[in-house]
Amino acid sequence: MARSYDCDVLVVGGGIVGMSTAYAIGRAAPGTRVTVLEKEPGPARHQTGRNSGVIHSGVYYRPGSLKARYAVRGAAEMVKFCAEYDIPHAVTGKLIVATAREELPRLHALAQRGRENGITVRELSGAQIAEYEPEVEGLAAIQVGTTGICDYAAVAGRLAEASGAEIRYGARVVRVDRRPDRGVAVLTAGGDVVRGRVLVNCAGLYCDEIARRTGDDPGARIVPFRGEYYELARPELVRGLVYPVPDPAFPFLGVHLTRGIDGGVHVGPNAVPALAREGYDRRTVRPRELGATLAWPGSWQLARRHWRYGTGELHRSLSRAAFARAVRRLLPAVREDDLVPAPAGVRAQAVLRDGSLADDFLLRETPRAVHVLNAPSPAATASLPIGREIARRTMAQLTALER
Repeated sequence: MARSYDCDVLVVGGGIVGMSTAYAIGRAAPGTRVTVLEKEPGPARHQTGRNSGVIHSGVYYRPGSLKARYAVRGAAEMVKFCAEYDIPHAVTGKLIVATAREELPRLHALAQRGRENGITVRELSGAQIAEYEPEVEGLAAIQVGTTGICDYAAVAGRLAEASGAEIRYGARVVRVDRRPDRGVAVLTAGGDVVRGRVLVNCAGLYCDEIARRTGDDPGARIVPFRGEYYELARPELVRGLVYPVPDPAFPFLGVHLTRGIDGGVHVGPNAVPALAREGYDRRTVRPRELGATLAWPGSWQLARRHWRYGTGELHRSLSRAAFARAVRRLLPAVREDDLVPAPAGVRAQAVLRDGSLADDFLLRETPRAVHVLNAPSPAATASLPIGREIARRTMAQLTALER
């Protein structure tokens, strides 16, 4: 009996990765019917639209990892895409600055890692920092010329328009019925049923929940971390992008300064546990989501392992004076009243059962499904190659079904 499908590929999630996937499928296999379900009234309302807009160079990531390969490739492609579609962007370069002697070996190792990833890195003495950032002080720095900035929400919107896909906004998925011999049917909160041959899970903050509703074990739990930002009241203090030397034990890059495409300077983010997956402020608490986080064994293992780091982040969250002191390590001229509160973001971080943080993009295939289970920063930078890889895996499944 012939089966009726509304589409060939059903994408859940309308952030930049979901839209890039739809775009990649449309370019690789014109005529493939793609439907994107997004619960919000428009694209890029969460991680994509609430970050600092940095086009990352790929200098931080382990050589050979998906993050390293896709960020380096994706940065060049993102600049080209923005130029082609007249999306605001700039290639600014950035400084990574060591402010303490114990950071110098890590800074040198970071320069070596960048070169292994094929990135041109210039090592600077403390005196040379002023050539790029007169107000920044440090013992040494590295300058990475391929870093840039752009408007990722605009990129996601343009990907949606150019994809040729059917985009359904306000379509929150509440149930998934996946049958390997038949296909996938999704029920939305509005009561619509959408049937597809293959499901692609790009649900970001909810990707583990969508995987479980599909009948798959994600093997990890999304633990949300809120990143709080300030706007610098004196943006003239910073010319471009300035970062501290990151702690290699964490996927977070530390409080940094980013001159955005609008000319303002963002300061942040820190990284504190959020009490809801969309917990953009301290008042937002969703007991069911918080309970699920606390019930995950990895959450407690993570807390035991990194409580000192977490305590410092919480202190900076609660005290603007403490946040300002962290910023002054890089930019001594900053005063507490220079920091004006700005909208926060939430990072969807996959935490494994043993408490370790997934340190690479995590893609998993099951019958009639492709799940994106960990795609925090630099996923926006890497979104074009990530989308192509998801499209490749999806089209392989479709091809196999036709045999």
